[in-house]
Amino acid sequence: MSDRLEAVRKALTGISGVPVTPYNTDGSVDTAKLEVLIRQMAAAKVHNLMAAGNTGEFFTLTLEEIRLVHRATIRAAHGEALVSAAVGRSLSDAKSLASDAIEAGADAIMAHHPMDPFAGPSFQARYFLELADFCTVPVIAYVRSDSLSVSDFRQMALHPNIAGIKFASPNLMLLAEVIRSTQDAPAIWVCGLAEGWAPAFYATGARGFTSGLVNVFPERSHAIHNALESGDYARARTLIDGIADFEALRTKYNNGANVTVVKEALGMLGMEVGPVRIPGVVALNDEERRILRGLVDRVTAEARAA
Repeated sequence: MSDRLEAVRKALTGISGVPVTPYNTDGSVDTAKLEVLIRQMAAAKVHNLMAAGNTGEFFTLTLEEIRLVHRATIRAAHGEALVSAAVGRSLSDAKSLASDAIEAGADAIMAHHPMDPFAGPSFQARYFLELADFCTVPVIAYVRSDSLSVSDFRQMALHPNIAGIKFASPNLMLLAEVIRSTQDAPAIWVCGLAEGWAPAFYATGARGFTSGLVNVFPERSHAIHNALESGDYARARTLIDGIADFEALRTKYNNGANVTVVKEALGMLGMEVGPVRIPGVVALNDEERRILRGLVDRVTAEARAA
C-alpha cells in the first residue's frame, strides 16, 4: 500500500482532471465518446483522472451510471494516467461504489463531500475517515466546506489511507492554519478550486490543482502547473488571465454553468458531448456563447502558435 499511496500523492501534486460525462441523444451515457475523451486526456499526460467528479455531473448520475463511467474511464486510461473513482451520497452508497470501482481497477477513490443539509462538521470528517478505513486503495477527501475544525482536518491528514485532501473552500486562512498544523502528516493538500485559485493555494503550501479546463485545453493547464511548480507566479498569472472569461462564465448562476461552459467549449472544438442535465444550466445563452467562442478561438490560435 505504501508504494500505491506514494504514487497517488505524486499524481495529486500534478493536475487532477475531471472529465465531463458525454450523453447520447436519448440522454444515456455515451461511453464510446467518454472513452475517446479519456484517451485524449491520458495522451495529454493529465496526471490524475477523477472519474464522475463534479464536472462529470456526479449528482445527476444514477449509481449504475456512475459505475459505468468508472469502468469506461479505467478501461480507456489503460494505465496511462492514474484514475481516481469518485464516490459519495450515503456512506453505504459510497462504500458500494468504491468496492465496485476498486474491483474494476481504480487506482484511488475520490470521496465527494457529504452533502446532507443536516450533517455535523465532525461527522463529515468521520464520513471520510470511515470510507478510508473501508477502502483497499488510497482515498482522496474532497472537502467543500470550511465548517470542519483544524482538529478534524488533522485527523484526516494523519489517516494512513488518506492520500490527500482536495480543499475546495476559498477560506485561505483556514487552509494556512490546517497546513501549519499538519506538517508532520504525509497527506497532500490540493487546490480544489481550479487554475484561477491555484497561485494563492500554492503560496499557502498546497500542491497541484483540479481542472475542468483540461477537458478542453490541457496544454494551458500544463503550462500553468509548470509555472507554479517553478515558482514563476507572474507567468502563472498571465496564463490564468488568458482564461479568465472561461472561468468567469463557469461561475455564473451560482456555479450552475460550471459544466455547461466546458461541454459547449468541447462542442466548439468538434466534440459534441450533449447538454448538461437539470438542475445544472442546460445551455448558455447567445451572449455567453459569443464570449466563449471568442475565447476558444483565441486560446486555440495561441496553442498553435506556441
